[in-house]
Amino acid sequence: MTKALVFPGQGSQSVGMGKDLYDTYSVAKEVFQEVDDALEQPLSKIIFEGPIEVLTQTQNAQPALMAMSMAVVRVLQKEMGISLQEEFKFVAGHSLGEYSALCASGALSLRDAAKLLRRRGEAMARAGEKNPGVMAAIIGLSMEDVRQVVAEANCFVANDNSIGQVVISGSKETVEKACSLATARGAKRALVLPVSGAFHSPLMQSAAEEMKDVLLSTPMQNPSIPVICNVTAQPETNAHVIKELLYEQITGSVHWTQSVQYMYSQGVDTLIEAGSGKVLSGLTKRIEPEMNAISLNSVLTLEEFLKTV
Repeated sequence: MTKALVFPGQGSQSVGMGKDLYDTYSVAKEVFQEVDDALEQPLSKIIFEGPIEVLTQTQNAQPALMAMSMAVVRVLQKEMGISLQEEFKFVAGHSLGEYSALCASGALSLRDAAKLLRRRGEAMARAGEKNPGVMAAIIGLSMEDVRQVVAEANCFVANDNSIGQVVISGSKETVEKACSLATARGAKRALVLPVSGAFHSPLMQSAAEEMKDVLLSTPMQNPSIPVICNVTAQPETNAHVIKELLYEQITGSVHWTQSVQYMYSQGVDTLIEAGSGKVLSGLTKRIEPEMNAISLNSVLTLEEFLKTV
């Protein structure tokens, strides 16, 4: 079994995520406490108690999801004695999950990852206010058809999530036009999403510029495991290049389908999703049906996984 470790993005958050890890493992508790300290805010209280409206705010959801993912990683490493370098061929993450992947691979410290994601969330929220926009999920169209639709409507492909599931991004008018065009072309669904901005599109350029200096000034080591980057769907181990790609990622597309396909082409037969929910595990089955997908998001799932290692 050849495995890769992957990390979910925004939308996977839920109130109470990680609470059983916090209560069971001291190393998990330390992760949440360190993130609270780094942000000078009791984010863990919001994670465990909500309300969901506050947790879902971009500036909270991003570091919260990373904290949950890293709690899982630290339990794997320190409680279960698993070497990530020996166990996983690649790491990857969906959008903000790429920061979790970099933290897991040793490229970023936990404190710096938390601070970066707080700043990223705040910058994206500000960009959403400055250049209002929306996102929509297009279900049941080929990527070629979606690209034609967004070109005609003058919006953008944000997330290539899986075969037949693409998220588009742009102004309200252009996205609504694209949804109508997609439906006319035979899309099963074209649904505007409840998000606060046109993420992964040029409307986020002010956020990208705001993050550029922050990224450059944040210490980053070369990752100990190759990171499959969102914007290239290729492995990278050079910290300087990764910083450039993180900058590009804010306005660029998340090529998740291609990322999974690349890992599969390199012999990966099992994706381990570390963090809240099961979104990436579900996408994996649509992208490469032959791949196994395992979600690690609780004490029970971690203990079951340990039996297979």
